[in-house]
Amino acid sequence: MSAVTMPDENVVVAAGPGAGKTELLAQRADFLLRTGQCPYPRRILAVSFKVDAARNLRERVRRRSGSRLAARFDSFTFHAFAKRVIDNFRPALTGYNALNPDYRIDPDTRIEGEQITFSDLVPLALEIVETNAYAQGGIRQTYSHVFLDEFQDCTSQQYQLIRAAFGHATAVLTAVGDTKQRIMAWAGALDGVMQTFAEDFSARPLPLYQNFRSAPRLRRMQNRMIAQMDPAAVSPDEELAGDDGVIEVLDFDTEHDEALAVADLIHDWLHQGVPSREIAILVRQQPHLVAAALGRKLVDRGIPFRNEQESQDLTAEPVAALVFNFIRVIADDRQPDAYTELMRVANRSSASEDEASRLDSQLKRMVGTTRTTVRSPKFKTGEPAAWKTLVHEFLQLVSRPVLTALSTGYQQGTRLDDLIEQALEAFDRELAVDGDAVQALQRLSEVDAIRFLTIHKCKGLEFEKVVVLGIEEQLFWDPTTATSEFFVAISRAKQHLVLTHTKHRDRPKGPTKRWDEWRTPHQGFLDFAREG
Repeated sequence: MSAVTMPDENVVVAAGPGAGKTELLAQRADFLLRTGQCPYPRRILAVSFKVDAARNLRERVRRRSGSRLAARFDSFTFHAFAKRVIDNFRPALTGYNALNPDYRIDPDTRIEGEQITFSDLVPLALEIVETNAYAQGGIRQTYSHVFLDEFQDCTSQQYQLIRAAFGHATAVLTAVGDTKQRIMAWAGALDGVMQTFAEDFSARPLPLYQNFRSAPRLRRMQNRMIAQMDPAAVSPDEELAGDDGVIEVLDFDTEHDEALAVADLIHDWLHQGVPSREIAILVRQQPHLVAAALGRKLVDRGIPFRNEQESQDLTAEPVAALVFNFIRVIADDRQPDAYTELMRVANRSSASEDEASRLDSQLKRMVGTTRTTVRSPKFKTGEPAAWKTLVHEFLQLVSRPVLTALSTGYQQGTRLDDLIEQALEAFDRELAVDGDAVQALQRLSEVDAIRFLTIHKCKGLEFEKVVVLGIEEQLFWDPTTATSEFFVAISRAKQHLVLTHTKHRDRPKGPTKRWDEWRTPHQGFLDFAREG
């Protein structure tokens, strides 16, 4: 309550797993917007590390506060915030860093004036803020409050950007994080950043340790790890009493035995009524290799799954979600949620009442006509080109201005067109498996498919059932991050945690990095699972 309602004091919240970090920020945004603590026309800026985390927070605020107030809440990743700074103040960049108005972003290659990489975004934004008083003033006049999520993973350059933009400013900052979940050291996460923030911004520390996510047995396991990682955050025994929750450690000879047993577990869970979205398979790295045998067993059973390493960021993009929802609505008869979201996003919120009504009628008529087309015997449901034509007709009706308004990153360069193409390619890839559009969408869905995630991708998420594959020294090998990674993995589970290890994993076909076929269980980690 103190963190949510703090009027004018910077705060740094140390929050353990399941303590409600995202919920705290959503409630703080609602409080500030509703009570006028964030005075119009100023806005709230929230900066997260993952696309889906930024989307999750944005959606929570919209559901809680309504669209009108939520329109003043900007939820970005660090890269998206940096890009917005660049787009708004691009002329401030000079020399080698000067950019054309239609510059592009490429994963790997930089071309002077025409193209930059994702790793260039934060440094270029930092240069603008540090060297241009107008840019710095514009940012400070825009935002009265700033939220920083998962702040323990902030890099040196990212922290410099926040300090340059909001240091010695009137904006009130709220940072939340958990040093026990600091798993981005390999990517340059700044050691001690939360303490540094507290000192630089005179931020009031507010610990938030209560875990509202996990059952007592799971919390006791987490507490045994916390006792080693952060003794001051250990919960009293009386707060962890109870027998609810399940922890299993499963030992196998080969990954084929592991895959068969885990596939049987998943099959049983689904038949017991556990939703697919509540089941996650976590792997420290290389899920396409480590979980390949399990993937084949799930395919044999007709159980949809998706590798989040390939699709998580894509499905978090508004325009990709729009494309998938459109196909979902025209291909399947039972998609009321997708239809509601489709109409909400596609309608122009800024249009006049007459224009909005006319567009609404056109969209409903087109959806009805297209559904009839798809059900015609002449429609070739297994051919990607047939679906692509319908998608482009729909997007043309929605109109370019509405599409570019879905995200600030779509308003310049080729980002919007690239994402539309990537969404269609992802659908084509899944459609090629069995020619069934509904099944293809289930495999792409966050709701209808079992999710395969790396530990880095699962941060901030929670599931009823969690299987962590390969608790082996050959996977958890980095002494600087292994304990934090394992802690993040086990703390995703709400009710049921399964830990597996095998004696042997076949070498995959094709070139790979180092791969040890013979495996050793990580006994130190597995011991945490044993009570007493």
